[in-house]
Amino acid sequence: MSGSLIKAGAPQAIVARGLTEETCAKWQYLVATYQGEPVQIANYSADGVNVVGQKLRFKDKRFLVKGSLGDLLYGQWLWRSKGRRIVITEGELDAMSISQCFDHKWPVVSIPNGASGAKKAIAANLQWLLGFEEIVLCFDMDEAGQAAAKECSGILPPGRCKVAALPLKDANEMLKASRTEELVACLWNAQEYRPDGIVLARDVREKVLKPPEEGLPWCLPSLSAATYGRRYGEAVALGAGTGVGKTTFLTQQIAFDLKELGLSVAVFAFEQPPEETVKRVAGQMVGKTFHIPKSGWTQSELEVTTSREEFDRFFLYDHFGACDWEVVRERIRYLRHSKGVRIFYLDHLTALAAASEDERVALEKIMAELGSLVKELSIWLLFVSHLATPEGSPHEEGGRVKIRHFKGSRAIGFWSHFMFGLERDQQSDADGDKNTSVLRVLKDRPTGQSTGLTIPLTYDVPSGLLKEGLGVHLFNSEEKDPF
Repeated sequence: MSGSLIKAGAPQAIVARGLTEETCAKWQYLVATYQGEPVQIANYSADGVNVVGQKLRFKDKRFLVKGSLGDLLYGQWLWRSKGRRIVITEGELDAMSISQCFDHKWPVVSIPNGASGAKKAIAANLQWLLGFEEIVLCFDMDEAGQAAAKECSGILPPGRCKVAALPLKDANEMLKASRTEELVACLWNAQEYRPDGIVLARDVREKVLKPPEEGLPWCLPSLSAATYGRRYGEAVALGAGTGVGKTTFLTQQIAFDLKELGLSVAVFAFEQPPEETVKRVAGQMVGKTFHIPKSGWTQSELEVTTSREEFDRFFLYDHFGACDWEVVRERIRYLRHSKGVRIFYLDHLTALAAASEDERVALEKIMAELGSLVKELSIWLLFVSHLATPEGSPHEEGGRVKIRHFKGSRAIGFWSHFMFGLERDQQSDADGDKNTSVLRVLKDRPTGQSTGLTIPLTYDVPSGLLKEGLGVHLFNSEEKDPF
């Protein structure tokens, strides 16, 4: 604030701004000299007679306030306290520009102190503004202006606040460009403010009318049929005891995605180095157990298999012993945006929370972010979870897997689209039982139809593959197994 008000000054056309003398006179926008410099003066008044504050604009765009603007809306004295519609702008020149476009017949005012003071000014004049059926915010189209529009919309009644979108920075820029008809159209077509995330049913009608999506197949036909496949935007949990066969299931599915579906795949495995994962996946592609010494394969076969084009689409994370969710999250974003990867495997989730003081709290945070991430990036992600020790038979001895056994089960159960348990009695005295496992569907969010489904699997020793059903041919050391 500075000194007493300027008494001199006269309205005149502001040619550079496209404003007529009539407009400036109506709005008490004057031109004068202040301390030897030409200035434009916006007079602030509550009644149009008694000026209480002035905003001075210099040629170099400096501003100076004399008197007190308070929370007065510039031009408020020009209009009755009620009506059909009022427009609020971010600056005096914008308010005058809109008024001129409407032949000074439609109410328009400006906030006094720019975007930063918009909410305070509107709140102070809320009772007066509520006399109008519709309140249109026409703030600058820059980041600060749009943030202020969003903030101010939150204090105005739902359904009565609209936000105008302009093709140029502000209303005066539209006037200077002789795009007054567009400006008027933008104000008439201003959209009702709606907080982020709120949509009308009709807004999603086009998506509703699309037929239900059947997603990417699993490597197990029965699982594909039961779940209608895998869709981008889903997070899938797999839980199993130690040594039950989850790595075999994982690598078999990865090999299927690479070889049969031709997809790009990324794996974050924290319990084995990248080279072991590659060996296992390569073996699954050709029915060889490259990770097991003296199991019927040759070095040449390994070299030929790992030179296949599929391995140009296979990305792995070498974590160097460090498992940090923030790092993994950003690597996933990088692979999605830079390499186009949409299929991810994370083995295992529990490792990302191992260093936390409170594992449960850490897992809840990770799962909340993971659940949002798969939607944000439109990816499919399967993660392995360690299990808590159950009552009764251990999981390694065929104990049934339940949702509550998953570490961080509350968050995992909430955010996962599917949850699977893998069960096998690796301590059985019968050789056949040792190679037989059950894949149990614990949760099916999309339809619920496959929840409770069990798929019997048998591990075929020569090929290292899991196959549906029981009694699959087992390894015989005397048989030949051609490559």
